[in-house]
Amino acid sequence: MTDLVVRRLLIDLEAPFERHWCGGDAFRSALFNALSMSFPVGEQFFIDSVRAGFKLLPPERQDAFRTEVQGFIGQEATHRRLHALFNGHLEKQGLVNDWGPRAQERMKLLDGQDPRHMLAITAANEHFTAILADWMLRNADLLGSTDERLTTLWLWHSAEESEHKSTAFDLYQAAGGSHEWRIKWFRRITLIFLGDTLRQTIDNLRRDGTLWKWSTWKSAASYLFGKRGLVRQTIGPWRDYKRRDFHPGQQDSTPSVRWLAEHSDRYVPVGA
Repeated sequence: MTDLVVRRLLIDLEAPFERHWCGGDAFRSALFNALSMSFPVGEQFFIDSVRAGFKLLPPERQDAFRTEVQGFIGQEATHRRLHALFNGHLEKQGLVNDWGPRAQERMKLLDGQDPRHMLAITAANEHFTAILADWMLRNADLLGSTDERLTTLWLWHSAEESEHKSTAFDLYQAAGGSHEWRIKWFRRITLIFLGDTLRQTIDNLRRDGTLWKWSTWKSAASYLFGKRGLVRQTIGPWRDYKRRDFHPGQQDSTPSVRWLAEHSDRYVPVGA
């Protein structure tokens, strides 16, 4: 089991931030803004899924997972709250969050379904966030923000996503989830996640007035497909999930452990 610490981040998100907060780069700002727009709804879904999956386990298995599940819920609830504050500033900048409401409507299709489907969806999404988090921590300079609050927000979130990347997966396995359904949902979530990310990023750029600028597309090409590009460096870890013997713990968590150790002045463990 994973020992998950709930942390209170020592940053003030009440003050506004620059429109192009990623080092003045329109594309990077629009991309991360899009991801943040999905977090409040997504994190709540993950919390609900893990709670429902936990209830499927017999009492003796619940005891083994109880502390980890509590830590997972605490971490995700904190992410949800802080990104809701972040998203409030985006709304004031004129951006419109279509991803969150669209995801909520999609989730209604799962009402009454076996909770293991929700766990499989959560495990797939957690894999996406974990490999994105690992890439961000290894390439922190590419975030490019000069606002220390936002750098801390995104890298702390990344560190915790890496830290709890096994929780939903392990619950799914413990609840008797099959490999076949795990892969079916992973393929579906791949298409949904990438489609929603692209759609919201483009809409953010359109509202920002930077969609058709050459600098925007040049940045996108470099950031996604360059030597240290996001897509280029995460395609291998993405494929790993499809292996029958895959487990999230096989992926190196060193960047997460290192960031949390080196930046302990930026958070306080809850209850400490």
